[in-house]
Amino acid sequence: MAWNEPGGNGNKDPWGHKKNEQGPPDLDEVFQKIQKKMGNILGNGNGNEPDGNGGGGSLSWSAIGFLAVIFLLIWSLFGFYTIQPAELGVVTQFGRYKETTEQGLNWHIPYPIETVQKVNVEQVQAINHRALMLTKDENIVVIELVVQYRIKNAENYLFKVDGPQDTLRQATESALREIVGSSTMDDVLTSERTRVAMETKEVIQNIIDPYEVGLTVTSVNMQNAQPPAAVQAAFADVIKAREDEERSKNKANAYANGVIEKAKGTVDRLIEEAEAYKAQVTAKSIGDTQRFLSVLTAYEKAPDITRQRLYIETMESVLSKTSKIMVDIKSGNNLMVLPLDKLLGKQASIDANPLSNITEGNSSSANQNTPSIIRNDDLRSRGAR
Repeated sequence: MAWNEPGGNGNKDPWGHKKNEQGPPDLDEVFQKIQKKMGNILGNGNGNEPDGNGGGGSLSWSAIGFLAVIFLLIWSLFGFYTIQPAELGVVTQFGRYKETTEQGLNWHIPYPIETVQKVNVEQVQAINHRALMLTKDENIVVIELVVQYRIKNAENYLFKVDGPQDTLRQATESALREIVGSSTMDDVLTSERTRVAMETKEVIQNIIDPYEVGLTVTSVNMQNAQPPAAVQAAFADVIKAREDEERSKNKANAYANGVIEKAKGTVDRLIEEAEAYKAQVTAKSIGDTQRFLSVLTAYEKAPDITRQRLYIETMESVLSKTSKIMVDIKSGNNLMVLPLDKLLGKQASIDANPLSNITEGNSSSANQNTPSIIRNDDLRSRGAR
């Protein structure tokens, strides 16, 4: 027999356990108690039970206002937001731009009336661009470059142009074609790569500024520039030849610089020698002038003594340069000639080799060192001849 059939064991469950006499609370009763308490709090303080129709007591206008205030307070808390140092906050009201807020704690009317978009204006972003370009000399060049940019105007960036990055990419394509189209292939691939990058940056900025995209280009870096694959081998040979040419030019310039520097050194040395000679001659001339003036002063004071002294100095100067001296013998008519050159040369050889005098005969030495005697009559007869 089923456990819940009439006459059955109604105080037990199917498993034989006794039922709780109290049982779980009735949900309707619980809701009625909660509604009664809320009515007491919000203005229905008479404590009457709900009417017979089962409806609760209506809320008063003060209760509705209180709930509205609580809702507004909670809703307004969602309007606080924080802007980081590198960001700007763009506030829109019903989708239309209202204002731009700076870093710090700010407040706006919460959603759905106003919304805030945070834009990082300090972060540097980049786009990569690769394209085939036709140069001025009708050659094709494969160019890869990186354009770095950042947001300059948050309002223009969000609302002025649909797709600022796409606009920047198209402006890069146009600027690169303009610059490469006015340059030769050799310039783009070798020496003019930096110039091409700088001019491309300027042209890109000039293109996007009228559109007010709110972006500023910080740099343009050319990563790679090379000819198409079909002609790379031939072009590599051309580049190698050009490098050899540059290396030879550098060697020639180095040699020329060495020769020039050496010549400059020689010129400087000759100038210094000339200046030294000039100073020497000038000093000697000044010294001779001073000596002549001193001699003139002495001559004016004692002419005879000065004349005799000048004669003696002159004879000393003359005789110091001659190798023979003639001595007049007062007691006779003979003159003695002293061969000083032979005497001095013989003395020098003896000093250099003392043993050489032993091997020579004494007679020959005596003959060589004996002064020659010349008679005055012979001199007079020679003079007469």
